[in-house]
Amino acid sequence: MSTHKSTTPLKDHIIPFLDYCEIEKGLSNNTQRNYQQYLNLFVRWLKETNQPNLKPHELTTEHIWNYRLYIARTYKTNRGEYLSKKSQNYYLIALRALLSYLAERDMETLPSSKVKLAKQKNEETISFLDVRDIEAMLKVVDVEKKNGLRDRTIMELFFSSGMRISELTALDIDQFTMLKDNDTKRTYELSIVGKGKHIRTIFISPRAASWLRKYIKTRHDVFKPLFINYRSKGDDRRLTPRSIQLMISKVARLAGVSKKVTPHTLRHTYATDLLDHGADLRSVQELLGHKNVATTQIYTHVTNKRLRDIHEKFHGGNDIKKD
Repeated sequence: MSTHKSTTPLKDHIIPFLDYCEIEKGLSNNTQRNYQQYLNLFVRWLKETNQPNLKPHELTTEHIWNYRLYIARTYKTNRGEYLSKKSQNYYLIALRALLSYLAERDMETLPSSKVKLAKQKNEETISFLDVRDIEAMLKVVDVEKKNGLRDRTIMELFFSSGMRISELTALDIDQFTMLKDNDTKRTYELSIVGKGKHIRTIFISPRAASWLRKYIKTRHDVFKPLFINYRSKGDDRRLTPRSIQLMISKVARLAGVSKKVTPHTLRHTYATDLLDHGADLRSVQELLGHKNVATTQIYTHVTNKRLRDIHEKFHGGNDIKKD
């Protein structure tokens, strides 16, 4: 298949690329928003380096290298922090996806394989908590306040189900009519639309169901979302992923948890807790909604490391003196 040189600058291919992500790839709105955010930084870098109208066929490996240096050493977040290697890779993966799209449209451009990702240690790709940290976080929330009750319910549901934040914020209150049976010993099943618009089943423990009931009983409004922003004046009031991220980070600090905690940390904790208690990898793959078991295997690095640490600490053979 012959290729052609596009006369349209790279920055003007981003909107058609996002349309392609929605229509042809079936990616979620959340993924599309993330791609746009990541690619906006690339456009910003092009402007700062006086090449705002760079065309696809003009992109070189030198451009990619200089952009990698920029996101690693120059760019800072709104908090004044440099990007972690993991975060740098999100920006590079978005650029890769854009180049793949251009190639699929037979436009002459740099192969996406030329965009190399920053290397990370396996242990750095996952951050998870001890279950005692989870319990400490749950206890610092004031459930006598409606915001507190909502936040406790969110965290209980996260840890019970291992949901992604995009899946949790998309929940509607009418999906939980089954809780009216008041069965305090039942584990409930719920079908949700997961990543890539795939239907999957999550499980709600009796404890999480109990908190959901308490929270839902306080809702005397007509709003559709399960979790709402009480301060919002809009017609929908759906709580945003960013609001939940900030809430979880704040609760972790109040609970004295020293590491950075995000909604994904709770998902990682859910997965490692299952593996620690003997769940097999394929089952955890299904529970997390991973398309490929290789994605789930990152958790075995964590559990294997923990087992190694335990072996080194407690195994008597380590104390045997050599002759």
